[in-house]
Amino acid sequence: MFLEERQDSIMNMLNHDGKVRVHELSEKFNVTEDCIRKDLGALEKQGRLKRTYGGAVMLRENLHAMEVEKRRHSDVGAKRRIARAAAELIREKDMVFLDISTSNLALAELLAKEERELTVVTNMIDVLVVLARNPKIRLIFAGGVINKSRDGFWGGMTLDFISRLKPDIAFVGAVGVDVCENSVSTYDIEDGINKAAIIRASKRAYVVAEAKKLSVDGNYNYVTLDTLSGLVTDSEPAEDICRAASNYGVEIILPKD
Repeated sequence: MFLEERQDSIMNMLNHDGKVRVHELSEKFNVTEDCIRKDLGALEKQGRLKRTYGGAVMLRENLHAMEVEKRRHSDVGAKRRIARAAAELIREKDMVFLDISTSNLALAELLAKEERELTVVTNMIDVLVVLARNPKIRLIFAGGVINKSRDGFWGGMTLDFISRLKPDIAFVGAVGVDVCENSVSTYDIEDGINKAAIIRASKRAYVVAEAKKLSVDGNYNYVTLDTLSGLVTDSEPAEDICRAASNYGVEIILPKD
């Protein structure tokens, strides 16, 4: 087998399993472990993987931000599943904080059809518009400086308002969730500061994120997973992720099929 073919095979295994080990690759390809280490080193220089002790793992992505209008039409099924799971956590007469997140927009669309009496606080414009048509919901808007994507507010005024609240439950969005590194990230620092403040202020706080975000990173880590009540996602994560979450005491909440 040519070197390029072996390295392509290594990448195929990595994409399938999420990680590879030097010893196992050496046996599979009938080459020395030193040869495999050189392969992994070359692939790392190409930006295709990340070397670890004894092997390599997939390189976590850093996706570029999309405006909310584009994000709201992507992964619609996953967001609706997350919304169903999140709605189960809300109790009658709760004060609920929904921050800037298209998963939270899906949750708002679900709550708008319900008859429960709730108080909902949000800094996302689209959430406000969706919930305004439900007379059972007392709606409070956290204003401030409009953000770059024009989908909500952040900044000092928003932060001051958030710090005065005591929500019963909060749902915050994320760009990436790294369970193994105990971190949750977003793109914008001000957005992350707001999200962290919401989590601190709330009695129960959950991150809402599609399962694909468990292999994605943002640019700003705004909270550690072990400070949250749980992670609401659309499908069962890989076994190693579930194990890491359990070690941090983080409950993974899935929709009931």
